[in-house]
Amino acid sequence: MARGRSKGPLKQSSAARLNHQQRLSWLRLIRSENVGPATFRTLVNEFGGAEAAIEALPLLSRRGGRAHDIRLCTEAEAEAELEAAERLGANLVAIGEPGYPPALAEVDAPPPLLYAKGRLDLADIPIVAIVGARNGSAVGQKFTRQIAAELGLEGFGIASGLARGIDTAAHLAALDHGTIAVLAGGIDIVYPPENEALQQAIGERGLLISERSPGFSPRGKDFPRRNRLISGISLGVVVIEAAERSGSLITARFAGEQGREVFAVPGSPLDPRSAGTNNLLKQGAGLVTCVRDILEVLAPILGRPPAPPPIELAAADEHKLPEPLPDIRQSERELVVGALGPSPVDIDELIRATGVATRKVHIVLLELDLVGRLQRHGQQFVSLRL
Repeated sequence: MARGRSKGPLKQSSAARLNHQQRLSWLRLIRSENVGPATFRTLVNEFGGAEAAIEALPLLSRRGGRAHDIRLCTEAEAEAELEAAERLGANLVAIGEPGYPPALAEVDAPPPLLYAKGRLDLADIPIVAIVGARNGSAVGQKFTRQIAAELGLEGFGIASGLARGIDTAAHLAALDHGTIAVLAGGIDIVYPPENEALQQAIGERGLLISERSPGFSPRGKDFPRRNRLISGISLGVVVIEAAERSGSLITARFAGEQGREVFAVPGSPLDPRSAGTNNLLKQGAGLVTCVRDILEVLAPILGRPPAPPPIELAAADEHKLPEPLPDIRQSERELVVGALGPSPVDIDELIRATGVATRKVHIVLLELDLVGRLQRHGQQFVSLRL
């Protein structure tokens, strides 16, 4: 696997912070039914703000063929969630605000909001992720502690997923220098249970981040989503011991897709915990035997000038009156739906192929999205759910 090239760390956006009402509207929108990060961004850009997008959701979903009303997050539900986070000492930060990792803003469909607890300044320093086996060997955990501590002395924050084994060793070794734990559940949910004290320490001396609401217990499908955030906030991902099928390899795959550097530590071919890392090396991952192997690759990346996120969501004007929804003929809607299929297609190509006006195509896609008929692949490719 060829190593991707990161765009490098970003400075925090100079965009104004969301006020309380805007933050509440953002939270309501992202918590509403069938609204994920990609749909959120499209809706905010289309309607000029989250409040206007929320008002448009019922009509869009009905036009998409939904038989019953779409579930909207109420203002009372959003207020209760914010109050719960405040009691926990967590902040709800929007893309571009302090506490939101700048590198994460560069990935396809970044979460518009994150809960953050602890040292928000750690989100803005160069971050390296270290992940590996939950049943990491004694040697693997020792090497993890060594690499994490040395990277911390070089000014890097260490990110991981607070799992057993390699993750735990990385967090413990980096706690004095700066460590970031990305959680699959709510910021108050401890998993695994034996890491309760470590999670509390990171919330005080490091940084905990989660895109889930307080009290949310993670399910199996939530861990790959967490892994995507681990790689997304980082310049590179170091894999130390991973079996052929493991969550660590999912993190490495996300890292490659996001243009991050992928590193792997070689291991004995007789140890199944090294099968995944050895395969990563065969595919082109950077070989790591000491911290210098990582620093030499990241040094030129750190020297690059930062590139801002392509769209400043935090600058969206919540008071701007959106244009009325266009009158879309049934024949135009059928053209767009007919041009879609199970294979991802570029939206620009969809517009060219159908001859339907650009805004009308985007509105039809939103309608399909809100009734669960559309699959988004990044920001520009879509397919039809069959």
